[in-house]
Amino acid sequence: MNLKPKLTPRLSNSLFNQFLQKSSWGFTLIELMIVVAIIAFLSIIAVPNIMNFLAKAKRTEVYVNLGAIWAAEKYYYSEHGRYSDALTGPNGIGWRTEGEPLYTYGFAGSEGVNYMIGKLKASGADLGKYSSAGSDGFTVVAIGDIDGDGKLDVITMNDRKQLKIVEDDCA
Repeated sequence: MNLKPKLTPRLSNSLFNQFLQKSSWGFTLIELMIVVAIIAFLSIIAVPNIMNFLAKAKRTEVYVNLGAIWAAEKYYYSEHGRYSDALTGPNGIGWRTEGEPLYTYGFAGSEGVNYMIGKLKASGADLGKYSSAGSDGFTVVAIGDIDGDGKLDVITMNDRKQLKIVEDDCA
């Protein structure tokens, strides 16, 4: 004979069982709307910061390419005693980008010789306002509309390797 009492849970009368019988296993419409509102609020805060970060990341290409043009200009000056406003060609500094750049680089003049147009399709006509080259120095320009708002990002570098953000499209 087994003297141990049987321990059987009384599920029908437990509070947990009563709760399960009264509630369903889903979310209410209010709960879902609150979650959507929280996600929308976080998106409103995060998206502008992400876009600004991406725009500044695109700008790093400019720093590298303007530094390379500066080095090519210095090398050209050491051989010819003047700076050139041509990137390629017989009187050019021999500079080309690897692949297709985002920004338009160079000096006022003709496309392919004095400037290279990048993927952002900024016009070479805007280079003339800021670029120059001669026997006493040079200023090379990079322009591009990095966020598609119609405002150009204009960055220059001169013969003293001073980088200047003339118009800031990231601001």
